[in-house]
Amino acid sequence: MVDNRRTVEVEVEVEVDGAELAAELHGDPADPAILLIHGAGHCRLNWPDGFVRRLVAGGRCVVRYDARDAGASTTFPVGAPPYALPDLAEDAAAVIDALGLGRAHVLGMSQGAAVGQLLALGHPDRVATLTLASATPGIPGQEQPDLPPVSDRLAAFFAQVEQDAQAKQDAGAAGAAGAADPSAREAVIESIVEGERPFAAESRPFDEVGVGRLAARIVDHARDIAAQSTNPYLLDAGPPWRARLGAITAPTLVLHGEEDPLFPPEHGRALAAEIPGARFLALPGTGHEIFPEHTWDTVVPAVLAHTVNRDDPPRPARVR
Repeated sequence: MVDNRRTVEVEVEVEVDGAELAAELHGDPADPAILLIHGAGHCRLNWPDGFVRRLVAGGRCVVRYDARDAGASTTFPVGAPPYALPDLAEDAAAVIDALGLGRAHVLGMSQGAAVGQLLALGHPDRVATLTLASATPGIPGQEQPDLPPVSDRLAAFFAQVEQDAQAKQDAGAAGAAGAADPSAREAVIESIVEGERPFAAESRPFDEVGVGRLAARIVDHARDIAAQSTNPYLLDAGPPWRARLGAITAPTLVLHGEEDPLFPPEHGRALAAEIPGARFLALPGTGHEIFPEHTWDTVVPAVLAHTVNRDDPPRPARVR
C-alpha cells in the first residue's frame, strides 16, 4: 500500500488578543489534528519529540504551541500577567481557528488539562475529543476538599521554594535569570532540573541527564525564562467549574500517573467520574510528568484509538 500522506514540519505564529503564540505543526495536515496544551511553567518543548513522532506515525497531525509567557510566545512583566486562566482557553480556540482545523482532538496536561476542560465547556464545537493528563476536576486547590492533598514530599518542596523566594526578596536579590544571561544559564538549567525532580515517580530512577538536556533546550527557547517560571502560577482561575463538568460532550480520556504527588490518582478518577462517558487509564511508575518514555507503549495506542475522527472528515490545516 502506498502512503500518500504529506508529512510536514512547520512553525507558525498565531495572533490572539494582545499576544502572539508560537506554534508548530507536525505530520500531514489532512490527518486528524491533535492539539497539545502544556502545563504551567512548561513550553511546547516539554512534549517529548519522540512522543510527537509516534503520534504522527500513527496518522495524526500534531500541533504543539507555546502559551502566553512560555517559550517563544509573547511574555509579560514578571509578577503581573494581564490575563487569566479562561483567556488561555480562548487562546486554544484561536489556535484551532487560525490553523483551519475546524475541530481538534485536545490533549492537555496539568494546567493544560484545566484549559482543556474550559475549552470543552466554552467551545464544544472546537473539541472533537478531549484527553486530560495529570489533571484535577475544576480549579486546582479550590474545588477538591474531598480529594487527597499533595504528598508530604511535594509539600516540603513547595515550602522550601516559598522560603527561598522570601529570602531573596528580603535580600533584594533579582528573580530568575533570563535566557539572555549566559552567566546564569547553568544555574537556571539546574533549577529547572531540581524543580522537576519532586514531581517524578519515586519508584523509577529520575532521569537527571535527560531532564538536563531538555532544560537546556527550554532555556535557549524561552524569550523570558523568568516570566515562564513565574507568571503561569499567578493566574486568576476565574469562576469555579467543577459543577459544570457534566456538561462536557466531547468523548474524554483521562490519563493519570499512579504516583502523581500533586494530584494523587483519586483526582483523575474523580474527574473521569464527573465527565459523562469518560474513560480512566492509570499509568504505573508515573508521577506528575508529561508521559515518560516508558509510558508510550500504553499512552500512544490509547490516544490514537481515542482520536479517530468520528463524525466528520479531517479538514486540511492552513499553514501560513
